[in-house]
Amino acid sequence: MPTDPAPHNVEFPSAGATAYGYLALPPAGHGPGVIVIQEWWGLTDHIKDIADRLAREGFVALAPDLYGRTVAHDSAEALRMMNELPTARGVELLEGAVSHLLSREETRGDTVGAVGFCMGGGFVLSLAAADQRVSAAVPFYGVNRDGVPDFSHLKAQILGHYGESDEGVPPSSLVPIEAAIEDGGSGIVPTFHLYAGAGHAFFNDGRPEAYHAEAAELAWSRTLDFLHAQLDPAV
Repeated sequence: MPTDPAPHNVEFPSAGATAYGYLALPPAGHGPGVIVIQEWWGLTDHIKDIADRLAREGFVALAPDLYGRTVAHDSAEALRMMNELPTARGVELLEGAVSHLLSREETRGDTVGAVGFCMGGGFVLSLAAADQRVSAAVPFYGVNRDGVPDFSHLKAQILGHYGESDEGVPPSSLVPIEAAIEDGGSGIVPTFHLYAGAGHAFFNDGRPEAYHAEAAELAWSRTLDFLHAQLDPAV
């Protein structure tokens, strides 16, 4: 595949259909791959910006569009669209995105990282549980709609970010996730950070009512360190 250094939209086969996504390349033109998984709103400018930020840090970042080129305009529409995407189908689509990212000549290595937010944070854990090609998983305030995944085949190291004041994804919701990972027998010990004063969507700087700058900056720094350590330890 030819390398186009500018961020651009891509099409690729996934789950028996044509999928769409946003691809951002690092200045060097190549690097480890990271999947960026959308919130319930869809593939918004905010998610594309996160892919761009990862690319500037040396990663080949692919944000797959799980809604097929549709973006929600309000929370009711977002809820409907999320509910119309079963977890199993979303994981199928994401596995196709992993295959596409690993097939690209710009991607270095045989595993990828996955970073996701809200709905996408839940998909990060489900994808990591299902696909051993994911070696670094970073859920931000992940919503696990269908309960805790089966982690018996987990290979990914996990770094999670959650707001202490998140009423939708309270800190207590991490207890069964940690237990399921431990019971799965993978030997993985997840690291979950809690951020004081932060609520749901604290990383989304496009939502001033939710954004928490201090928590977002610290979570991002930790995320970059983690992804470099897991995917590109020579850096």
